[in-house]
Amino acid sequence: MKEQFKKFLNEEQDPKAIEKITSKLNDLLMKGEEVGYIAVQKKPAITVFPDSIVLTNKRIIICKPKNLGLSMDFTDYTWDEIVGTFVKENILGSEFSFSTKTDIQASIDYIPKIQARKIFTYAKEQLDILKNPTVATPVVEAAQTEEVETEYEIEEVETEEVTSFAEIMPATTPSYTETFEPIQPQASTGDRKLSELSKEELFDKLQNYKKLLDNGLIMQGEYDTFKKEILSYM
Repeated sequence: MKEQFKKFLNEEQDPKAIEKITSKLNDLLMKGEEVGYIAVQKKPAITVFPDSIVLTNKRIIICKPKNLGLSMDFTDYTWDEIVGTFVKENILGSEFSFSTKTDIQASIDYIPKIQARKIFTYAKEQLDILKNPTVATPVVEAAQTEEVETEYEIEEVETEEVTSFAEIMPATTPSYTETFEPIQPQASTGDRKLSELSKEELFDKLQNYKKLLDNGLIMQGEYDTFKKEILSYM
C-alpha cells in the first residue's frame, strides 16, 4: 500500500502526514475504491498535525488529526451528494471547498496551489463521469452494433421502395424557425452590483448558477461566462 501512495509526494505533501493517512486508508477503502489524489494542508506556521483531503473514485474524505495525532476524524461525502466544487487561490496557499445537495458546505484551507488545482481537476472529472456514465460492456456493445446494422439495412430497402414518391410529394419547409439568444451575465443582483457583494454572497451566487447548469436550465458556455465575471470580483 505504501508503494502505491509514493506518487502523492510530488507536490509538497508532508511525507509524515501521507504515511499517517495511508496507514488508515487500508481499513477505510471500500471494494473497488481507488485513491485518485491526496492533498495536505500547509499552514504558514509549523503544523505538526495538518488536515488532509483524500479524493477517490467514490467519495471525498476529509481527515483531521486529533489528540496530538494519536487519532483522526474522518468525514466523507460521496460524489452523488456533491453539487459543486470551488478553489480560491490566496497569497498563501488555496482554499478548496464544495457544497452538497443538502446545502452542506465544507472546505479546507492552506492547500498548496498545485495540490488545490489537482484536486479541483480530479473532482470535476468525477462529477462529469457521474453525469455521463459509461456502463455498456463489450458484449452488449457488440449486440447493439449488430442491431444497428440490421436496422440500417432495413431502412435502405424501405428507402429504395419509396424513392419514386420523391417527384410526387412537394418539398416542405418549416413554417417558422426558433432562435435562441444566449443569456447575458447580469452585472448586478437586484439593486446591488457584484462589486458590492461579499465573498460569501458571490460564492452562493456561483453555486446557484451551478445548480442551473446541473438542471439543464443554462448551457455550459453561459455558466462559464457567469463564473468568469463573478470570479473577477473575488
